[in-house]
Amino acid sequence: MGDDAGDDRRRFVAAVYAESGPRLYRYALMILADRQDAEDVLQQVFAAVLSKPALPRIDDEGAYFRTAVRNAAYSLLRTRRTARDAAEQILEPVVPGCSPAEQVALEQALRALPPEQREVVHLHVYEGMTFQEVANATTASINTVAARYRYALDKMRKLIG
Repeated sequence: MGDDAGDDRRRFVAAVYAESGPRLYRYALMILADRQDAEDVLQQVFAAVLSKPALPRIDDEGAYFRTAVRNAAYSLLRTRRTARDAAEQILEPVVPGCSPAEQVALEQALRALPPEQREVVHLHVYEGMTFQEVANATTASINTVAARYRYALDKMRKLIG
């Protein structure tokens, strides 16, 4: 006879992954700028939920998993300060309205940003979050979020020209 709690956990994780997996992967990728590390972080987060004896109490699944991915990504950054292959893309293969040359320039400019700035750009631009929502998700003040965004745009403008 199967473990009902285990089956519930597996169904829950499968449903969350089906709904949010690609978005959470893009989020991890934007922070880490490395596909393998982003995949590792996502696997770590979902495996952690599966390994719990009972489902954690989650009021907001999106916020819970986004925070878990963020924490795991920054933890990985702290432990892995090694250089990675800069040729890997962190953006989706096609950004609407961008020529291939613009895509490459945008990719290089994003890579040049510190992880905290890439994270804010991703959440605000690609996820459509307000600065207040980004502040809540990153546990930073709204002023810090706005400053990171402004610094990121300034640096990207200088790099792209």
